[in-house]
Amino acid sequence: MLITDIKGIGEKKKELFNRLGIYDTGNLLRFYPRTYEVYEKPLFIADLNDSHIGKTVSIEAVVSGKPGLYRAGRFAVVTVIVRDAGGNGIKCKWYNMPYIGTKVKTGMRFVFRGLLSCKKGEYAIEQPKIIKPSDYDVLEEKLQPVYSLTKGLSQNAVRDAVKAAFAAEDLTGIEYLPEDLRLALPELGTALKDIHMPESRDEVLHAMERLKFDEFFLFSLSVLTRKKQTEDLKTRYVITADERIEGVRRQLPYALTNAQQRAWEQISADLASVSPMNRLLQGDVGSGKTIVAILALISTVFAGYQAALMAPTEVLAVQEYKEILKVIKDNDLNITTELLMGSLPLKERKEIYARMGSGEADIIVGTHALFQKAPEYKNLGLIIIDEQHRFGVGQRRALEDKSADDVPNVLVMSATPIPRTLAWILYGDLDISVIDELPAGRKPIKNAVVDESYRPNSYAFIKKKVAEGRQVYVICPMIEESEGFDGANVTDHAKLLREELGKDIRIGIMHGQLPAEEKQDVMDAFAAGNLDVLVSTTVIEVGVNVPNATVMMIENAERFGLSQLHQLRGRVGRGSEESFCIFVSDNQSEDTKKRLEIMECTNDGFVIAEKDLELRGPGDFFGLRQSGDPGFVLGDPAADRELLVRAVEMAEEVLESDPELNKAENKKLREELLRFRDSINDRVSL
Repeated sequence: MLITDIKGIGEKKKELFNRLGIYDTGNLLRFYPRTYEVYEKPLFIADLNDSHIGKTVSIEAVVSGKPGLYRAGRFAVVTVIVRDAGGNGIKCKWYNMPYIGTKVKTGMRFVFRGLLSCKKGEYAIEQPKIIKPSDYDVLEEKLQPVYSLTKGLSQNAVRDAVKAAFAAEDLTGIEYLPEDLRLALPELGTALKDIHMPESRDEVLHAMERLKFDEFFLFSLSVLTRKKQTEDLKTRYVITADERIEGVRRQLPYALTNAQQRAWEQISADLASVSPMNRLLQGDVGSGKTIVAILALISTVFAGYQAALMAPTEVLAVQEYKEILKVIKDNDLNITTELLMGSLPLKERKEIYARMGSGEADIIVGTHALFQKAPEYKNLGLIIIDEQHRFGVGQRRALEDKSADDVPNVLVMSATPIPRTLAWILYGDLDISVIDELPAGRKPIKNAVVDESYRPNSYAFIKKKVAEGRQVYVICPMIEESEGFDGANVTDHAKLLREELGKDIRIGIMHGQLPAEEKQDVMDAFAAGNLDVLVSTTVIEVGVNVPNATVMMIENAERFGLSQLHQLRGRVGRGSEESFCIFVSDNQSEDTKKRLEIMECTNDGFVIAEKDLELRGPGDFFGLRQSGDPGFVLGDPAADRELLVRAVEMAEEVLESDPELNKAENKKLREELLRFRDSINDRVSL
């Protein structure tokens, strides 16, 4: 049934639903809530404590006094004190909602529902909803689905459409799993209804378990069938060992670690095989994956073929391009290397396309521009994709298809810490190499978790390190001041640092909204030592390599995930000098303390990944994922590891008895697999 068949959805609303990828009721029923709003019994103000900071709370209270209005930067802020039945008061704050002052008048009683914050020891409720107590009684203890919206579409519009879809659709015939495969999981129709219109938390959890299982099971079927298809493939791009590559390796200014050498031997063996390489090279930040990749690129050129390296950002692409050029220059090699990025003028891109098509370009480094429609390759024998998790499987396939008349060798790299068994499941169509040691001479990074009171000491420490000739990163969660967000931003923080550190310390700023050329100019200046402090967002998270930078200060550290904090920290500690990472947070919640203690105690990304899993656990459904991990909307491969393993085992059993899914009892399963693949066709294909 088309979305316009639902009463109340005309052409205007249809366009809004289409923006969300919703064209029919099938799309709508699989457009899951991103979280749920739970209207718990209101708390007394006296019961609020630090464990509630950063969480949504409800209090029933009377407006005590006239609302105040003032400006904070470019924001209008309304504040009012409210008091509950116990006589305790708390401040409520609204940003850029000046009309609130006409709605909350002295003596009025409401339930105020918003985010609890704490600044300088004083609690406040930020941006609270104002609800009549009688209306709140109706909502109390119920779960209200909350959807990801587009401008112009309300929560109620989506909720009403979902209810109408369930009333119109007969879901009894959509079950595709035979009963013996379902185990104790609910039927698909029941799971869909319970995730949209649950009566209890248990219903949500059971529904999610079924829908997560479906994602894992169908994904596993896709991966395993693809692996079977690729096992019999042959390639003409056979890259046998060449003594010249050993000369390049010996010319390096350092010896490969045992782990790097092991990975290089595995890659060399793959390249020399008549079967195309499909390998994942996994290693923690700073472990030296790039030099192994460079050896593979040069080996491919020695064999007479082209090679391409795709990076997720232009900053990283430029850096890797320069590293390749250095190795080529140090060995006086006759190899032509091109840098292809979307930000280049069209004329320059066309000139590079011509050299790629003629075969004059040996190694091509770039971003997404490498797999766009225009560039063609003469004989693309090797594709390397850095930070694999930032690209979809479909993007990988698009680049592979550029090797027009044969199957290329593929190496994907990732610094995202994933336990080996989990990596095997996620990248089941790839062989895996792991670099699990750091290059010789690297010293462990010293970590410190501090609050605002330590800031003068931090600035003194930064001055000292800059005076010693070292450089510093300062990371902020935002580019500029944001409504309702009380955190550090690059623009204002850079001004603050100029005042605190003095005019002799050279400070630059970096963020994703800068033009590509300006971003590169800033990075070049920092790499050349022409800037002492770089104030940046997470745009420098991946791959940026400035060995002289030995201090990182991360503002509002509680706002970043553990994996992201680890990636950021990996920008220091890349030389022989001792390095330091300062995590700044005033958040006193127990969860935040536990997470930051992990960062303080270890530099091992694999340990951090496991600890992160332990903290999050499998049952956290307030904040459902809409992340786009390989085809997963709800499933989290780390947190739901046991369910994922069960799904993989089930997929193996099904394919063992029916490799093509041609049996009558698997007819609906095959149709569902095709639907699943169509829904994520930028990631997995038959």
